[in-house]
Amino acid sequence: MSRLRRKGISAAALDLNLPQGTDTEEHDVTDEFTREWRTWHARREAALAEPHGWLSLTAFHWLDDEPAPLDGLPGLWSSDGTVVTVTAAAADRLVADGAPVHGTAEFKTPTGPAWIDYGDKRLELAPRGGRHAVRVRDPQAATRTAFTGVPAFDPDPAWAVAGRFAAAPARLDVGSVREGVDQALNALGTVSFDLAGQAQELVATDAGDGRLWLLFRDPTNGETTASFRQLTTAAPGPGGAVELDFNRAVNMPCAFTDYGTCPLPPGPNRLTVAVTAGERRPA
Repeated sequence: MSRLRRKGISAAALDLNLPQGTDTEEHDVTDEFTREWRTWHARREAALAEPHGWLSLTAFHWLDDEPAPLDGLPGLWSSDGTVVTVTAAAADRLVADGAPVHGTAEFKTPTGPAWIDYGDKRLELAPRGGRHAVRVRDPQAATRTAFTGVPAFDPDPAWAVAGRFAAAPARLDVGSVREGVDQALNALGTVSFDLAGQAQELVATDAGDGRLWLLFRDPTNGETTASFRQLTTAAPGPGGAVELDFNRAVNMPCAFTDYGTCPLPPGPNRLTVAVTAGERRPA
């Protein structure tokens, strides 16, 4: 059910070509919805364009258990799957936690990546499936400096639909866009809803703070949109009520860079209706 219908506005009202300044509830609601979406979209683009954000990735290096050099980086690098070991001299300009790496340093990643600065670059020590990789984040990456924004469908309140969450915890092996990377998701349950009169269901995972994270495919993939997209919802309300605003469906990092390790959507997460809302495939 769209936001307009919940406010008592018929679907037919969406077809009205209202002139500027018309004092109607339909016009006011749609204007407010569009303004909110544009603000959200601008923030989304600004986050992507941050100096060391997803658009800054320029390299991905797997680490082996024997120390070895990495293209474009000083020092020797290795990993036993638990600890990353780096050997460098102070003159190499590798800095961790504000101090130069001089000699041999070890980095553990129990809950997420560790970071090393190298000039204006940031080196991400990323744990992936029992291994470690080094990803280089460079503010001068062409993908960042040439970025002009993310194309998107025009916002439409009809794509904000009501759903129902049902808890069904499970651990799912889903794979990854990158060969050699295994990914698993902790599913919280499923969200059921209707699109264009057709029943749909998506497996939902944990987005933190009670929110739901939905990876999904739909018939627009490979045409006007990337191979899959993501949508985050607010925490479900009483009885599992949740709103899915597909106007805020966004691309995964792997749509912008060749150095992503994005998990794939769970097998059932394939919608039968073309979702002409949210972000389009990056240019």
